[in-house]
Amino acid sequence: MVSPDYIKQLISASLECNVLQVEGDDGTHFSALIVSPAFSGRGRVQQHQLVYKALGERMRDEIHALSMKTYSPEEWAAQQG
Repeated sequence: MVSPDYIKQLISASLECNVLQVEGDDGTHFSALIVSPAFSGRGRVQQHQLVYKALGERMRDEIHALSMKTYSPEEWAAQQG
C-alpha cells in the first residue's frame, strides 16, 4: 500500500522542495503541499506536470488521486505574509 512518506520520497528524489507535505490515509487518495524553486516562472499546470513526471507510472498504477497545492518560493512567501 502506498503511504504519504513514499510519495514524499518520490517527489523529493526529482524535485528540490523547500516545503513538502503529503497526507492521506486510505492508500490511494492523497493531498500534497509542495513549494519548489523548479516552479518559479511556471504556471500551475506546468507545476503539476513536474510533480506528475516525478511520480511517473505510479500515478496510473498505485496513486489514484493526488490533490496538489503547488507554489514557487516567491508565491509561498506571498501566501505567508
